[in-house]
Amino acid sequence: MPFTGQAEAIIDGKQRLAIPAKFRSRWDPETDGPTWYCVPWPQDGVLRLYTENQYESMPLAQGVTSSLTPDQNLADLQAAIYGNTEQLNVDSNNRIRLQAWHLELVEMPKEVMVLGVGDRLEIRSREHWQRERLQRFNDLRRLVEQRDSGTTT
Repeated sequence: MPFTGQAEAIIDGKQRLAIPAKFRSRWDPETDGPTWYCVPWPQDGVLRLYTENQYESMPLAQGVTSSLTPDQNLADLQAAIYGNTEQLNVDSNNRIRLQAWHLELVEMPKEVMVLGVGDRLEIRSREHWQRERLQRFNDLRRLVEQRDSGTTT
């Protein structure tokens, strides 16, 4: 089941984020895995959360096999993604403890939005999300048309 919708949340003083109930109800630790992977993303200062099984089922590049000698671009991409990704445990109160360096890296404030984005959750600045929500909605048609035509701008 895809993650959809949005919920306001707070990152507490110990860098913990309670996974909102609307998303917990779509996550099954038995089938999705008991942990989450957090991938900081440079555009828009986002933290992407993938369930354990979703993250582990997504190869970095389709058809790429492990190699002691990957080409330099692939090696750099692997280092940037895997080197910045952290596996997070969920405590008994359904909270994950985010890495302080992740929060600093993407300049994440305490007041956030947790968004359902299909195969993942995204943590974004609440202020930034609310300020750009209307523009993102208005861009929807253009984005769909670009995707359908195979162009990007």
